[in-house]
Amino acid sequence: MSTRPKGVQNPKKGGLSSPTSESSKDQIDGLQPQKSGAAAEWDYRIALFIITAVAFVTRFWGISHPNEVVFDEVHFGKFASYYLQRTYFFDVHPPFGKLLFALMGWFVGYDGHFHFDNIGDSYITNNVPYVAFRAMPALLGALTVPTVFLIMWESGYTLPAAIVASGLVLFDNAHIGQTRLILLDATLVFAMSVSVLCYVRFYKLRHEPFGRKWWKWLLLTGVALSCVISTKYVGVFTFFTIGSAVALDLWGLLDINRKEGALSLPEFGKHFAARVFGLIMVPFFFYLFWFQVHFAILYRSGPGDDFMSPEFQETLSDNIMTANSVGIDYYDSITVRHKETKTYLHSHPDKYPLRYEDGRVSSQGQQVTGYPFNDTNNHWQLIPAQPFPDDDLLGHRVKSGDLIKLRHLVTDSYLLSHDVASPYYPTNQEFTTVALEEANGKRFNDTLFELRIEGAKGKSDFKSMSGHFKLIHFPTKVAMWTHTKPLPDWAYKQAEINGNKNVQQSSNIWYVDDIPSIPADSDRLKKEQRKIKQVPFLKKYFELQRAIFFHNNALTSSHPYASQPIQWPFLLRGVSFWTQNDTRQQIYFLGNPVGWWIASSLLAVFAGIVGADQLSQRRGVDSLDERTRSRFYNSTGFFFLAWAAHYLPFYLMGRQLFLHHYLPAHLASALVTGALLEFVFNLDPVALEQNVDSKMSSSTSTKGGMKSTGPGIKRVVPAKDRISGNSMLALWGAAGVVMTLVVGGWWFFLPLTYGKPGLSAEEVVRRKWLGYDLHFAK
Repeated sequence: MSTRPKGVQNPKKGGLSSPTSESSKDQIDGLQPQKSGAAAEWDYRIALFIITAVAFVTRFWGISHPNEVVFDEVHFGKFASYYLQRTYFFDVHPPFGKLLFALMGWFVGYDGHFHFDNIGDSYITNNVPYVAFRAMPALLGALTVPTVFLIMWESGYTLPAAIVASGLVLFDNAHIGQTRLILLDATLVFAMSVSVLCYVRFYKLRHEPFGRKWWKWLLLTGVALSCVISTKYVGVFTFFTIGSAVALDLWGLLDINRKEGALSLPEFGKHFAARVFGLIMVPFFFYLFWFQVHFAILYRSGPGDDFMSPEFQETLSDNIMTANSVGIDYYDSITVRHKETKTYLHSHPDKYPLRYEDGRVSSQGQQVTGYPFNDTNNHWQLIPAQPFPDDDLLGHRVKSGDLIKLRHLVTDSYLLSHDVASPYYPTNQEFTTVALEEANGKRFNDTLFELRIEGAKGKSDFKSMSGHFKLIHFPTKVAMWTHTKPLPDWAYKQAEINGNKNVQQSSNIWYVDDIPSIPADSDRLKKEQRKIKQVPFLKKYFELQRAIFFHNNALTSSHPYASQPIQWPFLLRGVSFWTQNDTRQQIYFLGNPVGWWIASSLLAVFAGIVGADQLSQRRGVDSLDERTRSRFYNSTGFFFLAWAAHYLPFYLMGRQLFLHHYLPAHLASALVTGALLEFVFNLDPVALEQNVDSKMSSSTSTKGGMKSTGPGIKRVVPAKDRISGNSMLALWGAAGVVMTLVVGGWWFFLPLTYGKPGLSAEEVVRRKWLGYDLHFAK
């Protein structure tokens, strides 16, 4: 990645040095930027101020509308309320972005009483400081725009290029719409842009390694990266972007023929270790820190309890599961419930049909199914595999690892599994029941089940509610399992129960919901004062990580506004966020079609230029000079890599996807657009290495691993000097045309972004450019 410095700092320890103080002073003086160059950047500063001001206006204007819950505010507003009430919840995203919302709520004195249950619920009626919540993403969204401008400025691009890149984000309806609501993407995109900016600043100091500013920008890059991945796990794409650039940089440092001079292996080891510390260890530390904050705040039992293990739930106060937990004895009557689907283990006298629809034959045994409601047919009695003496039947506690039998009380039959295919899964075993004679006779072994309590240490007591377990058929080693697809009418649309050969599958877990055989006045129901259990942080962290990744991958159900990655660069569809029938107002999440199509087109142009250049070089035709090629591949190529890294991985995902997943990639495409616009108009960009005029004499090795010259002068070439021989009229003209079209597109779709004013049917139809599924088109 090549960049142009706005100003070169004095060399520090570990940077440029010289054997003699006199020559060192000459070099340091020579490296100071020309005053004319610094003064020439006033136009950048004015443009940055104007762009930042407009960004705040476009993000904050009308932010109080609508005064109702919109789209996914039902989730992230709810999570902020849970934080403020210290109530444990579960979400598939890391905590950082949600903690920011909670922080804003705490700032304004909100107590979290409103739980954002339904889209359309009134904020005014429920006295919710929703404008303060929305102000957080609006602030970050507004700051993203000048960050894009600074990336272009720090990378050495001309003012028109920087304006175009930042303007594509500034006047993009999708970026505006997503940053005006209580959603996470503003935090994600801002952190991603800051990560790129900090790395650009760090890269510009690569000739002054291990100095104060070098360390500062390295560590800031790591902190910014931690914020990305601590907001959403797609932040790993930003890690890949920066990591790829760092790997190439290290590969160059390892080159013994590098023109700055070869590094010794110990010196290279210092560079490598510094980057590992700053870009891996520091981000991971902060990532863990936010989870520690998450656990520290959420100490009360809440809706997230069911996603966690009983041991985890014991760390929460007021937990119903552990408070109502009762030890289970043999011969107790129990109801068994599946952890995920909440269906009860159930049986009734009806038999399996002789043949299923696919022609397979059943055992015609008694049906064992899953039933969602409490019923006497859910009652099972726990019987020991080896009976106790008649005078010592009661009071024996069931333990983890015991072999047990389950007797269905209503039909007086015993649960059994055998090598007969289940109704829906030919590879899974059927569950049925048999009469007492068979259960104690030739089918005795088929009625034996091993009770495996999750997380149990040794022979732990089996308890209701808290004793999550797997029921393993002893002879065949299959686990009792159910799923959500209902059986046909012959089973009254109840759930299938079968034997799962994948015993390790997490969906094999059940628990005892109730012990109806215990008398209400039994001493066993007396509750002892429970102490909050302490579990090590890392154990809680890893359990939560497993749960997050499992449920993230399970988000595969269809959604009416879901879209595919192939549709995003062309903006083929959006998402309906909110509608109001009386006023015909609607918020429809959609990017600026003009800006997106321009950016996507120039991505293709970039790929075409790279292909043409590679082909021409193969044929001995050098169409680009070395400086231009270096800039094109290293800087614009870095932006293109950022786009590809934030876009292409979505093709590998099987979960629900929406247009907002493209926003980080769109920001990268805006950077490519600005850079490519400058390239097309031949402004002869100069790489950082060539942006310094030098008069060389003898060379010596320095402490930082660079090769420093002897007496000589280095002078930073100001931007105005670099481009003084080129007319910028064409570039300004092109930038003006692009921005005029982009602003026009933004203005045309503005009513759909801000939710007002309401549009007539004719006005709505005019905005259905690609058949967008807008409301009120009739």
